[in-house]
Amino acid sequence: MCDDYNPFMPRILRIADYGILVLLIACTSTSLPPVTSTFYVFRFSPPALLHLSNDFQILEELPISLPSDCGLFDIFPTPRGTFLAIELSCAFGQTVLFLDVETGSVTKAFAESDSHFLAWTNNGKSIYLKANSIGNPQIIRVYTDGTRVLIPITELTYDLAPKPVSNDFTFTFSRGLGFGSELFLARQDGRVIKQLYADPMNYISYARWSPDGKQIAYIKIPDSQTPFTIGELWLMDADGSNAHKLADVDAGHGYAANWSPDGTQLAFIVRENDSDPGANQSAEALISNIYTVNVETGEVKQLTHFTQGRAETPHWSPDGNTLVFESVLNGRMDLQVMDISSGEIKPILAEPACCPSWIRK
Repeated sequence: MCDDYNPFMPRILRIADYGILVLLIACTSTSLPPVTSTFYVFRFSPPALLHLSNDFQILEELPISLPSDCGLFDIFPTPRGTFLAIELSCAFGQTVLFLDVETGSVTKAFAESDSHFLAWTNNGKSIYLKANSIGNPQIIRVYTDGTRVLIPITELTYDLAPKPVSNDFTFTFSRGLGFGSELFLARQDGRVIKQLYADPMNYISYARWSPDGKQIAYIKIPDSQTPFTIGELWLMDADGSNAHKLADVDAGHGYAANWSPDGTQLAFIVRENDSDPGANQSAEALISNIYTVNVETGEVKQLTHFTQGRAETPHWSPDGNTLVFESVLNGRMDLQVMDISSGEIKPILAEPACCPSWIRK
């Protein structure tokens, strides 16, 4: 049953003069048929998107030319389809591109101003963006054909996550330094919202649904001016109840905890040199490793054992048998793959690379 109230709507709908088409989305859920997966990575030099086989051999290269005043920030694969969302860091701010891996065509998702990627929708036909962050911030959904929908939630939103097999989503925002953060559940394209959790002492980041949509994992980052700190990985039920801590994690670098495909584990990043004050201020000083936690038993397991450099956000393969992650040592970023059963780790490419992306078709 959908509710009928959103206190953010009156203020935000005043920006409807942009001519954005507002669509009504039903509260009902739809299931998706089985999919096959294709694996891509980004090679830095020469810059190209590489299509890799299951044993990580190069099958195809798609050259990518980045604008001279922009650098690659990250790549986000659609949950379903043929598109990647590519976020760039440019002189004027962030911008997001759509790349169709079948045709090679590239289009800008929001050409009028800066835009920051928030999430793909479950059906893979559109993305949520935070656009025009300096001038007139708004949260919009942009389809791959260019159609736009205004989402009437607060412009203070910095994180958004669609609920699996649903049109609902969570969004997280902060009213400013010292106010902590709040996590809401949204229905009817943001017209109906409900607070799930509020923390006056921490920023809630990377709230992510379990594959069955019954739980939400999230990271707490202390509400302070320290750039990089020790945070906490927490878990709650879908209605906001039963919130509890799972483990200590690295915080501030933007490393999300990721669910295993079967929903039994979370892979996350732990800072190893927590007593080094330099690592509080410099990202390059971080020493980190990948851990997992069993969400039912709470058992924590260390998977990598780096004593120098850092491991970054781990990505599960669709079958759950491997983890692919970026490792950074002495300024060089490489892609590594770990076999979960044996613990074996090996590089994927000889050249520096990043951004592992499985596209499901």
